[in-house]
Amino acid sequence: MKEEGERRKEESGYNSYLFPPSSCSILIPAYNEEKTIASVVRVALESNLGEVLVVDDGSTDNTVHIAEQAGAKVLKLEKNLGKGGAVFEGASFLETPVIILLDADLTHLKSSHLENLARPVLEGKAEMTRGIFTEGRWQTTAAQHITPQLNGQRAILREKLLGVPGLRESRYGIEIAITEQARREKWRMLEVAMPGVSQVMKEEKRGLWKGFRIRLGMYRDI
Repeated sequence: MKEEGERRKEESGYNSYLFPPSSCSILIPAYNEEKTIASVVRVALESNLGEVLVVDDGSTDNTVHIAEQAGAKVLKLEKNLGKGGAVFEGASFLETPVIILLDADLTHLKSSHLENLARPVLEGKAEMTRGIFTEGRWQTTAAQHITPQLNGQRAILREKLLGVPGLRESRYGIEIAITEQARREKWRMLEVAMPGVSQVMKEEKRGLWKGFRIRLGMYRDI
């Protein structure tokens, strides 16, 4: 009898071609994402692209425990450093030449989305790919088309990521910092459609007013 994981891969049309596990890893920065982290971790593991590392950015909920139960390795930060700091610490910890960055609040994610993100970088066709939501909820899909540079779903060469000036201090400005460095150094970059993928908005996670205040803080960092 086939293992359950293998059966799910076949049913989802999973491509059995795999890159060497030492080539790639998946990094998921997370802060108080107990409701969604498990599903993102499970898809990351099902992709079989490499090690899955959740960097817990000083969460006060059960994010760490749930991520570990889902099968991820967890790097726990004692102090909240913001998204940029969490990514910096995770990328410094990992050793693979290619890193896939995923937000912890994604919905309707599939392993094929991750493979499509990773493939151009692993095959040497780009230094970075950037995911673009399509065919999902209109709020998040529209935001992707208006400000694609803010998308957190990327595959990127580790040395390029760690070479971004001010990465550790960038907080929510991390995507802008990466995009600016890519422009300055003229990286080869490809945009990759992620059909059906969406994410839970801050107002939905934290409540209307608290979520709105967090969003204002995000725009300040950007």
